[in-house]
Amino acid sequence: MKTIDKIPTGKLGRASKILKTGIKVGGNFINYYGDKITKGNEQAKANLDKNNASDIYNGLSELKGSALKMAQMLSMEKNLIPQAYAEQFAQAQYSVPPISPPLVKRTFRKYFDKNPEDIFDSFDLNSYNSASMGQVHRAFLNDEELAVKIQYPGVAESITSDLKLVKPFALKLLNLKAKDSEKFFSEVEGKLQEETDYVLEVERSIWISNSCKDLPNLTFPTYYKEKSNAKIITMSWLHGVHLSEFIKSEDFKSQETRNKLGQTLWDFFMFQMHSLKMVHADPHPGNFIITKDLKLGVIDFGCIKEIPDDFYEPYFKLTQSDQVNNEEVFTKTLYELEMLKSTDTAAEKEFITKVFHDMLSLFAKPFNEDKFDFSSQNFFKQIADLGVKYADDDLLKSLGGNRGSEHLLYMNRTFFGLYNLLYELQAEISPYNFKKYLK
Repeated sequence: MKTIDKIPTGKLGRASKILKTGIKVGGNFINYYGDKITKGNEQAKANLDKNNASDIYNGLSELKGSALKMAQMLSMEKNLIPQAYAEQFAQAQYSVPPISPPLVKRTFRKYFDKNPEDIFDSFDLNSYNSASMGQVHRAFLNDEELAVKIQYPGVAESITSDLKLVKPFALKLLNLKAKDSEKFFSEVEGKLQEETDYVLEVERSIWISNSCKDLPNLTFPTYYKEKSNAKIITMSWLHGVHLSEFIKSEDFKSQETRNKLGQTLWDFFMFQMHSLKMVHADPHPGNFIITKDLKLGVIDFGCIKEIPDDFYEPYFKLTQSDQVNNEEVFTKTLYELEMLKSTDTAAEKEFITKVFHDMLSLFAKPFNEDKFDFSSQNFFKQIADLGVKYADDDLLKSLGGNRGSEHLLYMNRTFFGLYNLLYELQAEISPYNFKKYLK
Protein backbone atom coordinates (compact mmCIF):
# COMPACT_ATOMS: atom_id res chain seq x y z
CA MET A 1 0.00 0.00 0.00
CA LYS A 2 1.20 3.50 -0.83
CA THR A 3 2.54 5.42 2.17
CA ILE A 4 2.18 9.11 2.99
CA ASP A 5 5.30 11.19 3.67
CA LYS A 6 3.53 14.37 4.71
CA ILE A 7 0.12 15.26 6.10
CA PRO A 8 -1.20 18.81 5.66
CA THR A 9 -1.53 20.27 9.16
CA GLY A 10 -2.29 23.95 8.53
CA LYS A 11 -5.78 25.30 7.85
CA LEU A 12 -4.79 26.49 4.36
CA GLY A 13 -3.20 23.19 3.35
CA ARG A 14 -6.14 21.13 4.58
CA ALA A 15 -8.70 23.48 3.05
CA SER A 16 -6.82 23.27 -0.26
CA LYS A 17 -7.08 19.48 -0.21
CA ILE A 18 -10.83 19.70 0.45
CA LEU A 19 -11.15 22.22 -2.41
CA LYS A 20 -9.34 19.90 -4.84
CA THR A 21 -11.64 17.08 -3.78
CA GLY A 22 -14.62 19.36 -4.35
CA ILE A 23 -13.44 20.08 -7.88
CA LYS A 24 -13.30 16.34 -8.59
CA VAL A 25 -16.81 15.93 -7.21
CA GLY A 26 -17.97 18.77 -9.44
CA GLY A 27 -16.54 16.93 -12.43
CA ASN A 28 -18.42 13.82 -11.41
CA PHE A 29 -21.69 15.78 -11.50
CA ILE A 30 -20.92 16.94 -15.03
CA ASN A 31 -20.40 13.31 -16.05
CA TYR A 32 -23.61 12.40 -14.23
CA TYR A 33 -25.72 14.62 -16.46
CA GLY A 34 -24.15 13.03 -19.52
CA ASP A 35 -24.72 9.52 -18.14
CA LYS A 36 -28.41 10.30 -17.52
CA ILE A 37 -28.86 10.70 -21.26
CA THR A 38 -26.82 7.68 -22.36
CA LYS A 39 -27.25 5.21 -19.44
CA GLY A 40 -30.47 6.21 -17.70
CA ASN A 41 -31.06 7.92 -14.36
CA GLU A 42 -30.60 4.86 -12.10
CA GLN A 43 -27.21 3.83 -13.52
CA ALA A 44 -26.07 7.46 -13.70
CA LYS A 45 -26.91 7.98 -10.00
CA ALA A 46 -25.09 4.76 -9.05
CA ASN A 47 -21.99 5.89 -10.95
CA LEU A 48 -22.17 9.34 -9.34
CA ASP A 49 -22.36 7.91 -5.82
CA LYS A 50 -19.51 5.47 -6.50
CA ASN A 51 -17.21 8.12 -8.01
CA ASN A 52 -18.02 10.75 -5.37
CA ALA A 53 -17.50 8.28 -2.53
CA SER A 54 -14.14 7.22 -3.95
CA ASP A 55 -12.87 10.77 -4.55
CA ILE A 56 -14.05 12.05 -1.16
CA TYR A 57 -12.53 9.07 0.65
CA ASN A 58 -9.20 9.40 -1.16
CA GLY A 59 -9.04 13.10 -0.35
CA LEU A 60 -9.87 12.53 3.33
CA SER A 61 -7.35 9.66 3.50
CA GLU A 62 -4.56 12.11 2.74
CA LEU A 63 -5.81 14.48 5.44
CA LYS A 64 -6.45 11.73 7.99
CA GLY A 65 -7.62 12.84 11.43
CA SER A 66 -11.11 14.06 12.24
CA ALA A 67 -12.08 14.54 8.58
CA LEU A 68 -11.46 10.84 7.95
CA LYS A 69 -13.00 9.94 11.30
CA MET A 70 -16.24 11.57 10.19
CA ALA A 71 -16.19 9.32 7.12
CA GLN A 72 -15.75 6.31 9.40
CA MET A 73 -18.69 7.43 11.55
CA LEU A 74 -20.85 7.93 8.49
CA SER A 75 -19.97 4.42 7.24
CA MET A 76 -21.89 3.02 10.22
CA GLU A 77 -25.06 4.86 9.17
CA LYS A 78 -25.86 2.21 6.55
CA ASN A 79 -29.57 3.02 6.49
CA LEU A 80 -29.04 6.77 6.19
CA ILE A 81 -26.44 7.18 3.43
CA PRO A 82 -26.10 5.64 -0.05
CA GLN A 83 -24.51 2.18 -0.05
CA ALA A 84 -21.55 3.31 -2.17
CA TYR A 85 -20.55 5.81 0.54
CA ALA A 86 -21.04 3.32 3.38
CA GLU A 87 -18.86 0.72 1.65
CA GLN A 88 -16.09 3.15 0.70
CA PHE A 89 -16.00 4.98 4.03
CA ALA A 90 -15.90 1.69 5.94
CA GLN A 91 -12.24 1.41 4.89
CA ALA A 92 -11.48 4.17 7.39
CA GLN A 93 -12.15 1.66 10.17
CA TYR A 94 -8.89 -0.24 9.72
CA SER A 95 -7.37 0.13 6.27
CA VAL A 96 -6.13 3.52 5.07
CA PRO A 97 -2.81 4.56 3.49
CA PRO A 98 -0.24 4.63 6.35
CA ILE A 99 2.34 7.30 7.07
CA SER A 100 5.84 6.44 5.84
CA PRO A 101 8.72 5.03 7.97
CA PRO A 102 10.62 8.37 7.93
CA LEU A 103 7.52 10.16 9.26
CA VAL A 104 7.10 7.47 11.93
CA LYS A 105 10.69 8.09 13.07
CA ARG A 106 10.18 11.85 13.14
CA THR A 107 7.11 11.36 15.34
CA PHE A 108 9.11 9.23 17.81
CA ARG A 109 11.94 11.75 17.95
CA LYS A 110 9.46 14.56 18.60
CA TYR A 111 7.65 12.85 21.49
CA PHE A 112 10.29 10.48 22.91
CA ASP A 113 13.42 12.30 21.76
CA LYS A 114 14.54 8.89 20.51
CA ASN A 115 14.14 6.66 17.47
CA PRO A 116 11.87 3.64 18.01
CA GLU A 117 14.81 1.22 17.73
CA ASP A 118 16.40 3.00 20.71
CA ILE A 119 13.31 2.22 22.84
CA PHE A 120 12.43 -1.31 21.71
CA ASP A 121 14.56 -4.36 20.96
CA SER A 122 12.96 -4.40 17.52
CA PHE A 123 10.38 -2.21 15.81
CA ASP A 124 8.70 -2.72 12.43
CA LEU A 125 8.61 0.66 10.69
CA ASN A 126 5.91 -0.60 8.33
CA SER A 127 2.50 -0.30 9.97
CA TYR A 128 0.47 -3.41 10.70
CA ASN A 129 -2.84 -1.55 10.71
CA SER A 130 -3.81 2.02 9.84
CA ALA A 131 -7.07 3.83 10.60
CA SER A 132 -8.45 7.36 10.69
CA MET A 133 -6.55 8.81 13.66
CA GLY A 134 -3.46 6.64 13.95
CA GLN A 135 -1.67 3.46 12.96
CA VAL A 136 -0.30 0.41 14.77
CA HIS A 137 3.20 -1.07 14.59
CA ARG A 138 4.58 -4.34 15.91
CA ALA A 139 7.53 -4.21 18.33
CA PHE A 140 9.40 -6.45 20.77
CA LEU A 141 10.91 -5.65 24.15
CA ASN A 142 12.35 -8.23 26.57
CA ASP A 143 10.84 -11.02 24.43
CA GLU A 144 7.33 -9.55 24.72
CA GLU A 145 5.41 -8.76 21.56
CA LEU A 146 3.93 -5.25 21.64
CA ALA A 147 1.48 -3.12 19.69
CA VAL A 148 2.52 0.53 19.38
CA LYS A 149 -0.15 2.99 18.27
CA ILE A 150 1.09 6.26 16.75
CA GLN A 151 -1.18 9.26 16.28
CA TYR A 152 -0.90 10.99 12.91
CA PRO A 153 0.87 14.38 13.00
CA GLY A 154 -1.41 17.41 13.26
CA VAL A 155 -4.59 15.43 14.02
CA ALA A 156 -5.37 17.09 17.38
CA GLU A 157 -4.54 20.60 16.19
CA SER A 158 -6.82 20.43 13.12
CA ILE A 159 -10.04 19.06 14.67
CA THR A 160 -11.95 22.35 14.81
CA SER A 161 -11.00 23.47 11.31
CA ASP A 162 -11.62 19.99 9.85
CA LEU A 163 -15.14 19.83 11.24
CA LYS A 164 -15.93 23.21 9.73
CA LEU A 165 -14.71 21.89 6.37
CA VAL A 166 -16.69 18.64 6.40
CA LYS A 167 -19.81 19.95 8.15
CA PRO A 168 -21.66 21.01 4.95
CA PHE A 169 -21.00 17.61 3.40
CA ALA A 170 -22.16 15.71 6.51
CA LEU A 171 -25.36 17.80 6.75
CA LYS A 172 -26.11 17.18 3.08
CA LEU A 173 -25.47 13.45 3.27
CA LEU A 174 -27.59 12.98 6.40
CA ASN A 175 -30.36 15.36 5.25
CA LEU A 176 -29.90 17.58 8.31
CA LYS A 177 -30.38 21.32 8.64
CA ALA A 178 -27.60 23.55 9.91
CA LYS A 179 -30.03 25.11 12.37
CA ASP A 180 -29.74 23.59 15.85
CA SER A 181 -26.95 21.24 14.72
CA GLU A 182 -24.21 23.03 16.67
CA LYS A 183 -24.70 21.03 19.88
CA PHE A 184 -24.16 17.80 17.95
CA PHE A 185 -21.02 19.05 16.22
CA SER A 186 -19.80 20.32 19.58
CA GLU A 187 -20.34 16.82 20.99
CA VAL A 188 -18.37 15.31 18.09
CA GLU A 189 -15.57 17.86 18.53
CA GLY A 190 -15.34 17.11 22.23
CA LYS A 191 -15.14 13.36 21.61
CA LEU A 192 -12.48 13.82 18.92
CA GLN A 193 -10.43 15.99 21.28
CA GLU A 194 -10.59 13.19 23.86
CA GLU A 195 -9.67 10.62 21.22
CA THR A 196 -6.45 12.47 20.46
CA ASP A 197 -5.49 12.58 24.14
CA TYR A 198 -3.53 9.34 24.44
CA VAL A 199 -2.73 9.92 28.11
CA LEU A 200 -6.48 9.95 28.80
CA GLU A 201 -6.98 6.91 26.57
CA VAL A 202 -4.41 4.86 28.49
CA GLU A 203 -6.00 5.81 31.82
CA ARG A 204 -9.48 4.90 30.59
CA SER A 205 -8.25 1.70 28.94
CA ILE A 206 -6.69 0.49 32.17
CA TRP A 207 -9.71 1.47 34.28
CA ILE A 208 -12.36 -0.06 32.01
CA SER A 209 -10.42 -3.27 31.35
CA ASN A 210 -9.85 -3.71 35.09
CA SER A 211 -13.52 -2.98 35.81
CA CYS A 212 -14.62 -5.59 33.23
CA LYS A 213 -12.01 -8.25 33.99
CA ASP A 214 -14.53 -10.54 35.72
CA LEU A 215 -16.80 -10.71 32.67
CA PRO A 216 -16.22 -14.11 31.04
CA ASN A 217 -14.71 -14.66 27.61
CA LEU A 218 -13.20 -11.15 27.36
CA THR A 219 -9.55 -10.26 27.00
CA PHE A 220 -7.70 -6.93 26.94
CA PRO A 221 -4.16 -5.77 26.20
CA THR A 222 -1.82 -4.74 29.00
CA TYR A 223 -0.99 -1.03 28.74
CA TYR A 224 2.48 0.37 29.48
CA LYS A 225 2.38 3.95 30.72
CA GLU A 226 6.17 4.33 30.77
CA LYS A 227 6.30 3.58 27.03
CA SER A 228 3.33 5.80 26.21
CA ASN A 229 2.79 9.55 25.96
CA ALA A 230 0.43 12.12 24.44
CA LYS A 231 0.79 10.75 20.90
CA ILE A 232 2.04 7.16 21.29
CA ILE A 233 0.51 4.19 23.15
CA THR A 234 2.34 0.95 23.88
CA MET A 235 0.38 -2.18 24.82
CA SER A 236 0.77 -5.93 24.68
CA TRP A 237 -0.08 -7.58 21.37
CA LEU A 238 -3.31 -9.56 21.22
CA HIS A 239 -3.33 -12.24 18.53
CA GLY A 240 -6.57 -12.80 16.71
CA VAL A 241 -8.64 -11.95 13.64
CA HIS A 242 -11.16 -9.24 12.89
CA LEU A 243 -14.81 -10.18 12.45
CA SER A 244 -14.59 -10.04 8.65
CA GLU A 245 -11.93 -12.78 8.75
CA PHE A 246 -13.65 -14.79 11.48
CA ILE A 247 -16.81 -15.04 9.37
CA LYS A 248 -14.78 -17.00 6.78
CA SER A 249 -13.36 -19.45 9.32
CA GLU A 250 -14.51 -22.93 10.32
CA ASP A 251 -15.22 -21.70 13.87
CA PHE A 252 -17.91 -19.35 12.54
CA LYS A 253 -19.98 -22.35 11.47
CA SER A 254 -20.67 -23.19 15.11
CA GLN A 255 -23.87 -21.50 16.33
CA GLU A 256 -22.74 -22.14 19.90
CA THR A 257 -19.52 -20.21 19.29
CA ARG A 258 -21.35 -17.32 17.60
CA ASN A 259 -23.84 -17.14 20.48
CA LYS A 260 -21.04 -17.14 23.06
CA LEU A 261 -19.19 -14.32 21.31
CA GLY A 262 -22.41 -12.37 20.80
CA GLN A 263 -23.36 -12.73 24.45
CA THR A 264 -19.88 -11.61 25.47
CA LEU A 265 -20.18 -8.54 23.28
CA TRP A 266 -23.65 -7.68 24.57
CA ASP A 267 -22.76 -8.20 28.25
CA PHE A 268 -19.62 -6.08 27.84
CA PHE A 269 -21.59 -3.12 26.50
CA MET A 270 -24.50 -3.46 28.92
CA PHE A 271 -22.15 -3.74 31.91
CA GLN A 272 -20.38 -0.53 30.88
CA MET A 273 -23.63 1.36 30.43
CA HIS A 274 -25.39 0.21 33.59
CA SER A 275 -22.47 -0.22 35.98
CA LEU A 276 -19.73 2.15 34.83
CA LYS A 277 -22.04 4.80 33.32
CA MET A 278 -19.59 5.16 30.46
CA VAL A 279 -19.27 3.08 27.33
CA HIS A 280 -16.98 2.22 24.43
CA ALA A 281 -18.77 4.36 21.83
CA ASP A 282 -16.98 3.16 18.69
CA PRO A 283 -18.23 -0.40 18.12
CA HIS A 284 -16.92 -0.99 14.64
CA PRO A 285 -15.23 -4.28 13.64
CA GLY A 286 -11.73 -2.79 13.63
CA ASN A 287 -11.78 -2.30 17.41
CA PHE A 288 -12.39 -5.96 18.26
CA ILE A 289 -10.64 -9.22 17.51
CA ILE A 290 -11.49 -12.87 18.08
CA THR A 291 -8.59 -14.80 19.56
CA LYS A 292 -7.50 -18.37 18.80
CA ASP A 293 -9.20 -19.59 22.00
CA LEU A 294 -12.40 -17.81 20.81
CA LYS A 295 -12.36 -14.93 23.26
CA LEU A 296 -13.42 -11.40 22.39
CA GLY A 297 -10.44 -9.05 22.44
CA VAL A 298 -11.07 -5.31 22.89
CA ILE A 299 -8.10 -3.46 21.44
CA ASP A 300 -9.06 0.20 21.36
CA PHE A 301 -10.67 2.54 23.92
CA GLY A 302 -10.15 5.82 22.08
CA CYS A 303 -13.82 6.86 21.98
CA ILE A 304 -15.58 6.66 25.35
CA LYS A 305 -18.99 8.21 26.07
CA GLU A 306 -19.78 9.18 29.65
CA ILE A 307 -23.50 8.80 30.46
CA PRO A 308 -24.89 11.49 32.80
CA ASP A 309 -27.64 10.39 35.22
CA ASP A 310 -30.20 12.89 33.92
CA PHE A 311 -29.84 11.27 30.49
CA TYR A 312 -29.39 7.66 31.60
CA GLU A 313 -32.76 7.47 33.39
CA PRO A 314 -35.08 8.60 30.55
CA TYR A 315 -32.99 6.96 27.82
CA PHE A 316 -33.18 3.45 29.24
CA LYS A 317 -36.80 3.97 30.28
CA LEU A 318 -37.54 3.86 26.56
CA THR A 319 -36.08 0.37 26.21
CA GLN A 320 -39.12 -0.98 28.10
CA SER A 321 -42.18 -1.66 25.97
CA ASP A 322 -44.60 -0.86 28.83
CA GLN A 323 -43.03 2.60 29.14
CA VAL A 324 -43.04 3.20 25.39
CA ASN A 325 -46.72 2.22 25.21
CA ASN A 326 -47.72 4.38 28.19
CA GLU A 327 -48.75 7.59 26.42
CA GLU A 328 -48.23 9.89 29.42
CA VAL A 329 -44.82 8.44 30.36
CA PHE A 330 -43.69 8.30 26.75
CA THR A 331 -44.58 11.93 26.03
CA LYS A 332 -42.90 13.13 29.25
CA THR A 333 -39.75 11.18 28.39
CA LEU A 334 -39.62 12.63 24.87
CA TYR A 335 -39.55 16.10 26.39
CA GLU A 336 -36.79 15.05 28.82
CA LEU A 337 -34.69 13.80 25.91
CA GLU A 338 -35.47 16.97 23.90
CA MET A 339 -37.16 15.02 21.13
CA LEU A 340 -40.27 17.12 21.67
CA LYS A 341 -40.04 20.90 22.04
CA SER A 342 -42.32 23.32 23.87
CA THR A 343 -42.65 25.30 20.61
CA ASP A 344 -44.15 22.33 18.69
CA THR A 345 -47.71 22.77 17.47
CA ALA A 346 -50.31 20.13 18.33
CA ALA A 347 -49.99 18.65 14.83
CA GLU A 348 -46.19 18.61 15.04
CA LYS A 349 -46.28 17.04 18.48
CA GLU A 350 -48.61 14.29 17.26
CA PHE A 351 -46.44 13.57 14.23
CA ILE A 352 -43.12 13.60 16.09
CA THR A 353 -44.54 11.39 18.84
CA LYS A 354 -45.64 8.84 16.23
CA VAL A 355 -42.23 8.90 14.50
CA PHE A 356 -40.33 8.24 17.70
CA HIS A 357 -42.86 5.68 18.89
CA ASP A 358 -42.31 3.73 15.67
CA MET A 359 -38.54 4.01 15.99
CA LEU A 360 -38.24 3.23 19.68
CA SER A 361 -40.71 0.34 19.59
CA LEU A 362 -38.43 -1.28 17.02
CA PHE A 363 -35.16 -0.29 18.70
CA ALA A 364 -36.33 -1.72 22.05
CA LYS A 365 -37.31 -5.16 20.73
CA PRO A 366 -34.14 -6.94 21.96
CA PHE A 367 -34.77 -5.63 25.49
CA ASN A 368 -38.24 -7.11 25.72
CA GLU A 369 -37.58 -10.76 24.98
CA ASP A 370 -35.92 -13.52 27.02
CA LYS A 371 -33.88 -14.42 23.93
CA PHE A 372 -33.21 -12.32 20.87
CA ASP A 373 -31.90 -13.62 17.58
CA PHE A 374 -29.77 -10.98 15.85
CA SER A 375 -29.63 -13.11 12.71
CA SER A 376 -33.25 -12.06 12.11
CA GLN A 377 -33.45 -10.66 8.60
CA ASN A 378 -36.93 -9.34 9.39
CA PHE A 379 -35.71 -7.19 12.31
CA PHE A 380 -33.06 -5.45 10.25
CA LYS A 381 -35.38 -5.14 7.26
CA GLN A 382 -37.84 -3.34 9.53
CA ILE A 383 -35.07 -0.95 10.59
CA ALA A 384 -34.12 -0.30 6.97
CA ASP A 385 -37.75 0.13 5.89
CA LEU A 386 -38.37 2.60 8.70
CA GLY A 387 -35.31 4.59 7.65
CA VAL A 388 -36.58 4.71 4.06
CA LYS A 389 -40.10 5.63 5.22
CA TYR A 390 -38.99 8.73 7.09
CA ALA A 391 -35.85 9.69 5.12
CA ASP A 392 -37.81 11.67 2.54
CA ASP A 393 -40.74 12.74 4.68
CA ASP A 394 -41.36 16.42 3.90
CA LEU A 395 -42.86 17.25 7.31
CA LEU A 396 -39.96 15.62 9.12
CA LYS A 397 -37.52 17.57 6.94
CA SER A 398 -39.33 20.82 7.67
CA LEU A 399 -39.08 20.15 11.40
CA GLY A 400 -35.37 19.45 11.13
CA GLY A 401 -33.51 16.24 11.87
CA ASN A 402 -31.55 17.69 14.76
CA ARG A 403 -33.93 16.84 17.58
CA GLY A 404 -32.89 15.29 20.83
CA SER A 405 -30.21 15.60 23.48
CA GLU A 406 -26.64 15.78 22.25
CA HIS A 407 -26.00 12.61 24.26
CA LEU A 408 -28.21 10.69 21.83
CA LEU A 409 -25.60 11.03 19.08
CA TYR A 410 -23.02 8.66 20.55
CA MET A 411 -25.46 6.47 22.48
CA ASN A 412 -27.52 5.72 19.38
CA ARG A 413 -24.33 5.23 17.38
CA THR A 414 -23.15 2.74 20.00
CA PHE A 415 -26.36 0.73 19.85
CA PHE A 416 -26.59 0.65 16.07
CA GLY A 417 -22.93 -0.37 15.89
CA LEU A 418 -23.52 -3.08 18.48
CA TYR A 419 -26.62 -4.35 16.66
CA ASN A 420 -24.67 -4.54 13.40
CA LEU A 421 -21.82 -6.48 15.02
CA LEU A 422 -24.31 -8.96 16.47
CA TYR A 423 -25.96 -9.28 13.07
CA GLU A 424 -22.57 -10.03 11.49
CA LEU A 425 -22.04 -12.68 14.16
CA GLN A 426 -25.53 -14.10 13.51
CA ALA A 427 -25.82 -14.50 17.29
CA GLU A 428 -28.71 -15.23 19.62
CA ILE A 429 -28.33 -13.63 23.04
CA SER A 430 -30.08 -13.30 26.41
CA PRO A 431 -30.59 -9.52 26.83
CA TYR A 432 -30.54 -9.51 30.65
CA ASN A 433 -27.75 -11.99 31.25
CA PHE A 434 -25.45 -9.07 32.11
CA LYS A 435 -27.38 -8.28 35.31
CA LYS A 436 -25.65 -11.09 37.18
CA TYR A 437 -22.36 -9.22 36.83
CA LEU A 438 -23.65 -5.93 38.26
CA LYS A 439 -22.50 -5.06 41.76
